[in-house]
Amino acid sequence: MNIHEYQAKDVLRRYGVPIPPGEVATTPEQAEAIARRLGTAVMVKAQVHAGGRGKAGGVKFCPTPEVAREKATAILGMQIKGLTVEKVLVTEAADIGTEAYVGIIVDRATKKAVFMVSAAGGIDIEEVAATTPEKIHYHPVDPRYGLRPYEALQMGFFLYQDVKQARAAAKIMQQLYQAFVDAGCSLAEINPLVVTPKGEVIAVDAKMVIDDNELDRKPDVAALRDESSEDASEVQARNANLTFIKLDGNVGCVVNGAGLAMATMDLVKYYGGEPANFLDIGGSSNPEKVVNALRIITADENVKAILFNIFGGITRTDDVANGIVTATKQNPLKVPIVIRLTGTNEEIAVKILEENGFAAMTDMDEAVQKAVQLAVSNDVTPSAARGK
Repeated sequence: MNIHEYQAKDVLRRYGVPIPPGEVATTPEQAEAIARRLGTAVMVKAQVHAGGRGKAGGVKFCPTPEVAREKATAILGMQIKGLTVEKVLVTEAADIGTEAYVGIIVDRATKKAVFMVSAAGGIDIEEVAATTPEKIHYHPVDPRYGLRPYEALQMGFFLYQDVKQARAAAKIMQQLYQAFVDAGCSLAEINPLVVTPKGEVIAVDAKMVIDDNELDRKPDVAALRDESSEDASEVQARNANLTFIKLDGNVGCVVNGAGLAMATMDLVKYYGGEPANFLDIGGSSNPEKVVNALRIITADENVKAILFNIFGGITRTDDVANGIVTATKQNPLKVPIVIRLTGTNEEIAVKILEENGFAAMTDMDEAVQKAVQLAVSNDVTPSAARGK
């Protein structure tokens, strides 16, 4: 679960991280009023769950409250990577001497939280890693002890030669790590971590991603979810207990089981297609899940063919077949569908489908190839549908 910058900053403030004051506005008038209360030059920053806000024009420097109102007018309502900006953060502008990056991710290989710190802050850390990897220091944290003071100080000296600044950075890293653990994050970062001309070390931007598995036991964190800033199809899928991630391709995939779903997407790519989504209906035999899955996929105008790939173990293939029939009766398909079913109650499922005008395949490769071919032939603008 993503949370907004202003929410991440609120979390970090509670742990003592020094962050410039700021408030959220949903109208230009509120933005102007906040700027007046702060009594200094401000930054007006779009609050959406998307990167590249600055490049998209969603982050503006405002020397006066009047300019803050003008910039907020331009930013509110704009689209950034398909998401509408409904609120802005109006925060005190900081004087920047130097910029650094401090982040924590979960590393599956070491099964630990790993710090990444770099004196090359203020830009995408992926770009730094690709072009100048020597500028990044990695430090795994032993979960038995947490981030110990001497470890934090070592990273502080990787960023700064000045002892005072290194100690300040080390303290911020310990605070960031505690927030990371307590909130159940899979990622937490400060970019940039700034040293002002006066020598103060402060965080002027923050990002936190929460592990969904933590939400049931952290209701206060779960309450930070903003569904208006999420893709509508992903919200619908979550409410229907489906695992769904929207992608940019044109082959809609409905699969049971995450491993089979990944293999299906790999095969779509292998045979020259582009998957439009990851969608796992799970092991349930509830036909309503199939109905919801088809409703979500067919709402994507980029989808030019639909591929069902079902291996019936716990999942009963006849229930999936009934779901397909029910869904297509409620909302007739406008794109071709390819169905591959094998496993539990396979004979019954095939009969149900044939009685309703559908054909079922058993070979996975053949089904994927056919779906890719149908998507290409049904797509008059394949490059646009694939996001190229």
